[in-house]
Amino acid sequence: MGRVSQAQAEENRRRVVETASRLFRERGTHVSVADLMKASGLTHGGFYKQFDSKEALVDEATAHAFDEFTRLQRGRAERQAATRDAAQQALIDNYLSVEHRDNPARGCPVAALATDVARQPDDREGRRIFTDGVGAFAEQLATDDQDGIARLCTMFGALVLARATEGSPLSEDILSAARSALTRTD
Repeated sequence: MGRVSQAQAEENRRRVVETASRLFRERGTHVSVADLMKASGLTHGGFYKQFDSKEALVDEATAHAFDEFTRLQRGRAERQAATRDAAQQALIDNYLSVEHRDNPARGCPVAALATDVARQPDDREGRRIFTDGVGAFAEQLATDDQDGIARLCTMFGALVLARATEGSPLSEDILSAARSALTRTD
């Protein structure tokens, strides 16, 4: 079997990063390299031609997850709203939706990866990438009246709890209560 072209190698890498981003959000970063490569449609042996380590892939996939999630949320909000306030409300409604709860693979990397990142050493690039992503998301959520960090904590906590209680009426009650708390006009 001959060598793959540079263009094919780049495409293979892109496919692995996208697949890893999805699988890590869905199942956690403990997914094996063999399972990841199989899901990418590639052989296990090709992994180390593309990445120095699994940790390097986790870092790249985390960055990809934040980029993808940000683009998706902005696109949805822009389609649904004309003003900044309406766009923020659309973001909250989308984030705290049953659809988002039920689809972690394309969802928020904060909710999906926080516990895995917390177990990483402080000096890991993935932790820096995650921290930067959390900070940027919090900035996006800030309003004149509400702190973005507090809003993000409410959304994140509600989503994680709703996922953990999925299948019970409590799950949707959690999402609804958080939406209500974030849209109060005191």
